[in-house]
Amino acid sequence: MKKIRILLADDHVMVRQGFRLILAAQPDMEIVGEADNGREAVELAGKLRPDVVVMDVAMPDLNGIEATRRLTGSSPRTRVLALSMYKDSVYVREILRAGARGYLLKDAFDRDLLSAVRAVAGGEGYLSPAVSDAVLTDYRRHVTDPLDLLSSREREILQLIAEGKTNKEIATGLKLSVYTVDAHRGRIMEKLNLHSVGELVRFAVRHGLVD
Repeated sequence: MKKIRILLADDHVMVRQGFRLILAAQPDMEIVGEADNGREAVELAGKLRPDVVVMDVAMPDLNGIEATRRLTGSSPRTRVLALSMYKDSVYVREILRAGARGYLLKDAFDRDLLSAVRAVAGGEGYLSPAVSDAVLTDYRRHVTDPLDLLSSREREILQLIAEGKTNKEIATGLKLSVYTVDAHRGRIMEKLNLHSVGELVRFAVRHGLVD
């Protein structure tokens, strides 16, 4: 099994030790290094080429946001999982803009840490549930085109819904489960703040997805 190679970056030794104990106990993970500030994290990432850097947002010398920006430029194959005590959407927005692939609160459960590391290592995004609402609200406030809120798959499914296809028909056509299509539909309605299929259809017509 190819292990996920992890670099821990946090200025608190006890925090790093705690995360090391949790992560190193997993058969698919190994800790390859530790840094106690952002500058050291960038340097070590360049030398060690970890798969994931677990990056504290608030660190001395060079903070996690700027360290992430530099790291994603110098070590593009390394993915950053941001770690913070703060639920404020400003912190989340800035470090995601800098290139982080996930944002985890420090008070998260062990299983959330493991899920986040595996998701980010696999190329997926991860947000702590406690910050996702704040991020979505913040994102709505800053985007000019509501369609920008949707992923490519969500836009595809929105069009098919607007064309009158049922969840089962969409699932068959896209080779997805009906459950997955239903979950996509729910996220589309939540992101666009729509509450019925009729509203979805009117939205799709207004934005040129269907005639």
